[in-house]
Formats: sequence, structure tokens, C-alpha cells
Amino acid sequence: MFFKKVPSISTKELESKLVEKPQIIDVREPHEFKAGHISGAKNIPLGKVANHTTKGTTYVVCQSGMRSKRATKQLLAKGQDVVNVRGGMSSWTGSVRGGKL
Repeated sequence: MFFKKVPSISTKELESKLVEKPQIIDVREPHEFKAGHISGAKNIPLGKVANHTTKGTTYVVCQSGMRSKRATKQLLAKGQDVVNVRGGMSSWTGSVRGGKL
């Protein structure tokens, strides 16, 4: 499992899926989330994501893609259908909710 490839998509691919209202988990800390996040995303910090259960395909995002990759691995180990968002919010060019830092 350690070297298993994590399913992932680009921020552009996720942006094109927003019309389908996908489930998105943002694993950044609450203050980062409040500073600006993808509309419809649910904030579940990395330290708490292992206790979370997803239903259906869920996309996992953070600031750069590193924390979301760790969270995706944790949730995959529990048998959940999750996809990492490569590049995270640093690469996101779509609209955001919340303020800017």
C-alpha cells in the first residue's frame, strides 16, 4: 500500500466537474479554509480525516497537494472512494468562497 499510486486529478479536471456538485473534502486547517475554499467543500483537517467516512466518490484538496495525498491514502486504506487533487489550492484558478489572506 505504501508505494501504491494514489488516484488523482488536476485542479482543472475538478473545476470541470463542479457542475455535478461533487463531494469535496478540504483537509487544510480551519483558518486556511476560511481564507478561501472551493464552493461546496467541507473542511475536515488532516488530523481528523481518518475518522471521516465518505459516501461515493470524494475529492480531497489541501494547499499544495501533499496533505491531501496523505489524507487520500488514509481514506483509501479504509476502502473509501477518494481522489487526490494535485496541486491543491495553490493551483486552483476557479472561483473561491471566503476571504483572501
